[in-house]
Order: sequence, then C-alpha cells, then structure tokens
Amino acid sequence: MKKLAGAVSHHEREIEELQSDREFAVGYLKYAMECLDNPEERAGALLSIRAVAEAYGGLGAVAAEAGISRESLYRALSPKGNPTLKTLVAVLKVVGLRLSVTEAPVTEASAQR
Repeated sequence: MKKLAGAVSHHEREIEELQSDREFAVGYLKYAMECLDNPEERAGALLSIRAVAEAYGGLGAVAAEAGISRESLYRALSPKGNPTLKTLVAVLKVVGLRLSVTEAPVTEASAQR
C-alpha cells in the first residue's frame, strides 16, 4: 500500500506530542497508571507507558539507563506484559518522574470496609 504524502502514523504523532508537551506526558502517564488495575484497560496502559519511554529517549536507551535489558523492557511494556514494581519505578525515574499515592475514589465496595 502506498503511503499518503504528508501522512503520519498515529504512533509517530503520539510520540511527537509526548515529547513536545511535558504536562501532557505527565497526565497521559497518570491516567495510564490508574488503568493498570483494570484488566480490560491494562494492555493500553502498558503501551502508554511504553510510548512515554519511547518519547523520552527510546526503549533501548531507557532500558540501559534503568539497568534493564532491552528485551525485558519490551516484554514488560507489551500488551501482555507484567512489569515488576522495580521496572516501573526505574523507567519512571529515567524519564524524570516517580510514583506517588493518592486516595482512590469511594466505591460501594470500599465504603463497606
């Protein structure tokens, strides 16, 4: 199939936006982290974390700086990945971010506790 002149893939545009707008990247990652505990949204969340890593140095460079093999990082941040806390913390540190805790919204289940 012939590529349209001036066309940019969704992924390329996503990376450009993440690189050019740090506030957007932080919000994007916050939402991704919130989605990790929902099995239906987990794959998308992992790919979002991967996109931020790509935007801020590339997966190979982020993996090297985080002390993780490139292959392990690709696997951990794949749709079926299962990154450890150590991996998430290391990747976030490399891109200049960190994990934090906030109170979850009250649900019926949590209100019964």
